[in-house]
Amino acid sequence: MDKALQFVMMLGGLIVASSGILMIITNPSQHDYEVYATDALSFYLKDRVCTQASTDFGSFVQSYCKTLVDTGQPQIKTIISTATTQHNFLIFSIYETELALPAPIPSYGFQTIGVMQNFYTYQAEKL
Repeated sequence: MDKALQFVMMLGGLIVASSGILMIITNPSQHDYEVYATDALSFYLKDRVCTQASTDFGSFVQSYCKTLVDTGQPQIKTIISTATTQHNFLIFSIYETELALPAPIPSYGFQTIGVMQNFYTYQAEKL
């Protein structure tokens, strides 16, 4: 092989190895996911559930609902923590969360991938 081809192959290998190391270092932790999921669930509750409650019961309920969600952040995080399983694949992680709520509230399942300190929920379904 000529030297230019060897250099290009070596450079390509170095780039791939560096990318892999970067992905390993930035693979988010279970704690990072819990913070993300708590924020996402709180936003959903305030944006969808509380606004629906206001159309059914009035604006006072909406304000009170949002306050309850904010006050309940530690409890929401605890529920998510106990309901989540992490599958660590070194360069990324998959988080499976099953929120089994008491009747008549439906239960939900979520699957989220965590890679390079970012999270992407790719499946959310009513169980």
